[in-house]
Parts: sequence; structure tokens; C-alpha cells
Amino acid sequence: MSKTLHTSHILVNNEYEAQDILRLLKEGKDFAELARKYSKCSSAAQGGDLGAQPVSRLDEDYSDAAMLLKPGQISTKPVRTKFGYHIIRRES
Repeated sequence: MSKTLHTSHILVNNEYEAQDILRLLKEGKDFAELARKYSKCSSAAQGGDLGAQPVSRLDEDYSDAAMLLKPGQISTKPVRTKFGYHIIRRES
């Protein structure tokens, strides 16, 4: 059985956008609300929630960064993949 990872994310095109969103999160803004407003991923409608995904299906840079997080923790810097820049929240 392959390992799964339940994450939410906010995906943007540019690092400066991701930095702006990280700043808003530090100010106490809601992750799901920011995902709905700014994320270019179709998961934005679910507040960025990607559900539980097999690690093998995730971009390696994304899964490596997500596995370093504890459940409920948000990445402290943008994670770059071929899709753009992600801010990741590990759900479980």
C-alpha cells in the first residue's frame, strides 16, 4: 500500500505572490479563504484541500516539503514546482 499525504495548498504563478500570501497568513488570515481568493488550482473551490493523495502521484518537491510539516502546520516559504509556487498546509 502506498503512503498517502493529505494536504491543502495555495498555488500562484510568482514567488512574490506567494510571499504576500505568507505575510497575510502570519497576520492571522484564514488559509482556506486565501486559497479560494488567490489559488490558481481547481482545489481553490475547496479552500485548497487536495484530499489524501498517494505520495507517488505528487510532485517530488511538493511531497518532500509536505512531509517535513506536522499536521496543521503551514510551510514557511514557497515551494516551487513545475506548476508554480505553493504554500502548503499539511492536514494529516
